[in-house]
Amino acid sequence: MNRYGFVSAEIGGRTLSLETGLLACQATSSVVVRYGDTVVLVTATMSAHARTDIDFFPLVVDFEERKYAVGKIPGGFVKRGGRPSDESVVQGRLVDRAIRPLFPKGMRNEVQVIVLPLSVDFDHPPAVLGLIGASAALTISPIPWHGPLGAVRVGCIDGELILNPTSEQTEQSTLELVVASRPDHVMMIEADADQISEELMMQAIDLAHQENQKVIALIEELRQQVGVPKAEVPLYLVSSELKQAVRDFAGASLREAILNPDKVAREAGLQQLKEEIVVQMNTPADPDSPPPYEGRELELSMAVDEVIKEQVRQMILEEGIRPDGRAPHEIREIRCAVGILPRTHGSGLFQRGQTQVLTTCTLGALHEAQILDALTAEETKRYMHFYNFPPFSVGEVRPMRGPGRREIGHGMLAERALVRMIPPEEEFPYAILLYSEVLESNGSTSMASVCGSTLALMDAGVPIKAPVAGIATGLVFESEERYVLLTDIQGMEDACGDMDFKVAGTEQGITAIQLDLKIPGLPRNIIAETLQRAREARLFILQKMLEVIPAPRPEVSPRAPRIFVMEISPDKIGDVIGPGGRTIKKIIAETGAQIQIEQTGKVFIAAPDGESGERARQMIEALTKEVAVGEVYVGRVTRLMSRGAFVEVLPGKEGLVELRELTDRRISRPDEVVKVGDLLRVRVKEIDSLGRVNLTARGLEQTLETLRSSGEAAARPAGGAPQAPRPPRPAPPRPPQGEPRRERKPEPFEDLPKPQFRPKR
Repeated sequence: MNRYGFVSAEIGGRTLSLETGLLACQATSSVVVRYGDTVVLVTATMSAHARTDIDFFPLVVDFEERKYAVGKIPGGFVKRGGRPSDESVVQGRLVDRAIRPLFPKGMRNEVQVIVLPLSVDFDHPPAVLGLIGASAALTISPIPWHGPLGAVRVGCIDGELILNPTSEQTEQSTLELVVASRPDHVMMIEADADQISEELMMQAIDLAHQENQKVIALIEELRQQVGVPKAEVPLYLVSSELKQAVRDFAGASLREAILNPDKVAREAGLQQLKEEIVVQMNTPADPDSPPPYEGRELELSMAVDEVIKEQVRQMILEEGIRPDGRAPHEIREIRCAVGILPRTHGSGLFQRGQTQVLTTCTLGALHEAQILDALTAEETKRYMHFYNFPPFSVGEVRPMRGPGRREIGHGMLAERALVRMIPPEEEFPYAILLYSEVLESNGSTSMASVCGSTLALMDAGVPIKAPVAGIATGLVFESEERYVLLTDIQGMEDACGDMDFKVAGTEQGITAIQLDLKIPGLPRNIIAETLQRAREARLFILQKMLEVIPAPRPEVSPRAPRIFVMEISPDKIGDVIGPGGRTIKKIIAETGAQIQIEQTGKVFIAAPDGESGERARQMIEALTKEVAVGEVYVGRVTRLMSRGAFVEVLPGKEGLVELRELTDRRISRPDEVVKVGDLLRVRVKEIDSLGRVNLTARGLEQTLETLRSSGEAAARPAGGAPQAPRPPRPAPPRPPQGEPRRERKPEPFEDLPKPQFRPKR
């Protein structure tokens, strides 16, 4: 397509424009979306021929990050960029979930949608613009698609809803909501929130749906300018005649297999029965005759699947019977446990029916936070959640090649459900890493991961604001008057149903939502009813969880590092680091602590135990303290001069005690009362204009022998906290008995031979 078109409208107080016919004209269609300084190119391309060897629609959505869009050079050694970031995978899934239900059923032509952000400003994130661009590109193209749809973001500050909030508003917002909708119904919802009530969430969804009508009108205007008729593509649907033949041949046996409450036995029985049905129905009565469905084996297999789906839906709609015998609102048996792994910092096991997830929590220093290299303003992430779905969880054998798009998406959803409940860095200065291992799967493992994460965090002693639980609600929909909501859906109900509506939250409100649909839109009344049904379910689950661990443990695990936080003057950072880093390396070597210093002067100390951390803190504190006039210190004598003694009152900071200030009596030499290495209680008399410290010991009670044997080491203010022990300096050697004692210690360079001057010749 190369016809040029351009439209624009005001959306959320700013101009949104759509342009086509200028870039990427060899794609089936392409649209450039502009909003603020964010520019996103979206292409949609369809293959010329259908794939007859598959029984699903081959749609691929790729969100391609380019760091040049925000003026960054990619981090690491490979500047070209590597595998997609987790954030780009999640944004691609966002577009996919919204557009997929609107393609014709039975379509087998490959379709690829590529979202390519070319320029990004942080006030206008590219993900929603990519969704709008995909909707526009598919609408004006010959690709069969029942659009358009619009998409907007909604935030909430102090109870006021805001359309497409800026980055500054997003930081203050208690809601980050994305809604995609058609003219009549909502298509997709994704949200994370800070315990938003169901009523306020519905208001936000309504506002988004209303604003989406402006986006839809804009796309329709572009279609009128450059749109082309939709192409005719073959649709591979199972014939009604073949489905009826399957019903007549094996309807009763299929129903019996469906009603097996055990997932493993049910799926194994259905698979075996399906294979037998295909073989038997395709076997001719006369051995010399050809098979009755020769060349239609794939369609016959699809027909069996269609009949299974029909029977599951019919039992739910007409008889109120679910495959495992539960009522529509009933939740499967729940079991919880914590502290089951002795060497981890925290662990939680959550099981709901035949869905079982084990989550572990690991605490670390802040410098162990994840470094982000994506199209976002954030550079690090201290709370991380990863989700693994090994093949044994569904009784399969397949190679493990790292996390796929589904695993990444489920992990990010569980992360968003809890991230707002994590205490801020100032209150809990730890990096937090959660791993959810799916050990058994039969529906909604992502919501089980939310529950397992809550248990693991509380077991590790993380003071979360409130415990979070999650539930998935399914739907069997025939009309707006005839439908059934299914609380806590299992795998078969997800496969045969029309919706997977995941809601996570606390007792107070919602923290995350993700809506997946298979039908072209969800009426408002069903959304509201689902939110209320999900609230009832999560309160029940929270009660079960709190019976095991009612609150976070009062202290972090003894195996977790101890974190100390202190503030120093930014001018003192160099004193702590020292020349070439020698000072800080010495502290690390002596205490075993890890030390991170920010430019603001905030110091984070991560130590293996409390004693080591406190020692490191005291050593840093001693390095950064200022000598104050009138303050009393216990210092160590470092050298003697004819005019007095130098005393180290703080590490690296010395002051002079003149002879007349050493004692109340008259002396002629300092070594009459002190020696190098002695501890001496002194008071700061003054600090002159050159920064020199003058001290006095007069009027202070002290017994040198007591101080010398007390074991006090580093200098500290009198009455203050004890400092790290410091070995005494060796005393100078005494002259052998019988030899005359030296009258005084020579001044520097006094013992060197005097220069001899010779007369010129």
